[in-house]
Amino acid sequence: MDHAKVATDVVNAVGGVGNISAAAHCATRLRMVIADESKIDQAALDAHEDFKGTFAAGGMFQIIVGPGDVDVVYRHMVSDHGVREVSKDEAKEEAAASGNLFSRFIKMIADIFVPVLPALIAGGLMMAINNVLTAEGLFGGADAPSLVNRWNWLTDYASLINMISSAAFAFLPILIGFSAAKRFGGNPYLGAAIGGAMVSSDLLNAWNTGAALAGEAEVQYWHLLGMDVAKIGYQAQVIPTLAVTFVMCVIEKWLHKRLKGTADFLLTPLITMLVTGFLAFVTIGPVTRIAAEWLTNGISWGYDHLGVFGGLIFGLVYSPIVVTGLHQSFPAVEIPLITSGIGDFIFPIASMANVAQGAAALAIFFKTRDKKMKGLAGAGGASAVFGITEPAIFGVNLRLKWPFFIAMVAAAIGSAGVALFDVRGQALGAAGFVGLVSIMPKHIPMYLLLEVIVFVLAFGATFIYAGTRGKADMASADVLSSAGDAVSSEASAVAAAPGDAPATSAATSAAPAAVAAPEFSNEAAHDFTVTSPLAGRVIALESVKDESFARGMLGPGVGIEPAGGSVVAPFDGVVTVAFGTGHAYGLKSASGLQVLIHVGMDTVKLDGKGFTARVSKGDVVKRGDVLADIDWDVIREAGYDITTPVVVTNKKKFEDIAPVADFDAVQGDAIITATPKEVTG
Repeated sequence: MDHAKVATDVVNAVGGVGNISAAAHCATRLRMVIADESKIDQAALDAHEDFKGTFAAGGMFQIIVGPGDVDVVYRHMVSDHGVREVSKDEAKEEAAASGNLFSRFIKMIADIFVPVLPALIAGGLMMAINNVLTAEGLFGGADAPSLVNRWNWLTDYASLINMISSAAFAFLPILIGFSAAKRFGGNPYLGAAIGGAMVSSDLLNAWNTGAALAGEAEVQYWHLLGMDVAKIGYQAQVIPTLAVTFVMCVIEKWLHKRLKGTADFLLTPLITMLVTGFLAFVTIGPVTRIAAEWLTNGISWGYDHLGVFGGLIFGLVYSPIVVTGLHQSFPAVEIPLITSGIGDFIFPIASMANVAQGAAALAIFFKTRDKKMKGLAGAGGASAVFGITEPAIFGVNLRLKWPFFIAMVAAAIGSAGVALFDVRGQALGAAGFVGLVSIMPKHIPMYLLLEVIVFVLAFGATFIYAGTRGKADMASADVLSSAGDAVSSEASAVAAAPGDAPATSAATSAAPAAVAAPEFSNEAAHDFTVTSPLAGRVIALESVKDESFARGMLGPGVGIEPAGGSVVAPFDGVVTVAFGTGHAYGLKSASGLQVLIHVGMDTVKLDGKGFTARVSKGDVVKRGDVLADIDWDVIREAGYDITTPVVVTNKKKFEDIAPVADFDAVQGDAIITATPKEVTG
């Protein structure tokens, strides 16, 4: 991947730097707050070979780039294009203004935790390694000694690993304080400082409060404002740290508005830390600590009492939760479950859902004949079974829909098993097959068994369905993989009014339908010429006033300045995409050329006015058959450019694509000639 070029493509496709109010990224996605979503060139994004899909959720427009690449692309957006050159307050206001109160809250939690997750995952995995080394009965039967007892030389290694692993959790308030202050618009270093105060060595370690209640440890007190304030720390506490940091940022920003110059520089940090420190230990901390305990105990109680049914329902809805992005808020619940010793039931359920989605995608890999779908399914499926599901979900399963639903059912069955056998996690990690190291040692065998069952169920059901009723959808997905991809998500964007559920992938909202395999003449099967669908002036594609076409992002071709008349088929073939608005058509020729004809610029906004479609998706057409009748005056009077791009969207399947421009054409004149690749062997 050319990361710098991809960053440029993203910026251009979303309407330029000025249209990006704020940008961030997670493990797989670019997340952008867009000022004017009408400027997004959805077709260009969907046709881009390096993107796995796009969708909008939580007030953010998100592009799936993939793990290992998304952070590099993001850095190029920042360094090469100045994406962050908007004020911090403006970016936060834009993000905060989007979505309802609940979605904004979830987004806020996600924004705080996503930067912290690498440290938590690393710590969790190291904690799991230590547990594997020190667990009794894990290797060789219930009475078998631990590895460190078998080989004493491992003891110090396990001790060092345990010390390092606990750092992220013991000093979690520092990490959250820094990240939360950044999100709330305050000074992140003040956030880290107040977090450090909450885990000071002068305080009783929070993990020793049980011993204190049992009389085995002494709790000391401050005598402040007539109250006895316990000197207890907030190790691994999430909610108290978030609340304290939020209050700190409110105080800091209030002071910045009222103090100027040297007074601001000296007094704002002093007053902020002093006031926040008192509030943290006198009121905010104790109250939110109790609230956090109630929340953790309440969630655990609900899960325990709902039993198998609770696990089944949670497993069923987990993948849809991933689609919305709400799963980013789960660490706030999981960490207290882990550190309290209760054990994390969310992690094993997430693992069931991830493996199910990966297995369904891998089944598609073995069934589809389309190279693009096969590539997405293979890479996305492999990634999902090891914990990263977005490529599989958005690039494959939601695209076909039924694999997504099959995986949901398989995940529900596995999650019911998680609840039945009370499988619990002991650390954060990669939610998939490799997640076994994050599971409590005594539960690892059952965890692996359930993972295998889920994989077999999802893979088998998807594979069987794809060989029967799924054939029609598979065939349609194959046809849609290029020209259809370029336009189907545009249809989704047009169909979805503000506030509707977002389109999650290029073909999600375009319901697949079977495309019969028509019979063509031998001449048509060897005809690699695209003729003009319109009478008018043929111009070079780079002269088109839409940058995505002009730069060839959708493929090579030409532009036509129409003289009038109808739009006709440029070859013998099949209509693969036909919008209800009549403004764009995808066709596949008998020889395999896939072409997109887009009548005018931004004409989708006319909602069909001026267009009369004469064909539907799946229709077989001959060269010269009318695709649509156009009232060109209606389009001109509405102020739209009538220049019509004609592009080949599957250029990689041909040796060369040769457009012919700068002449006055009539319908039937050759405008593009393709050279097929030579067959060797």
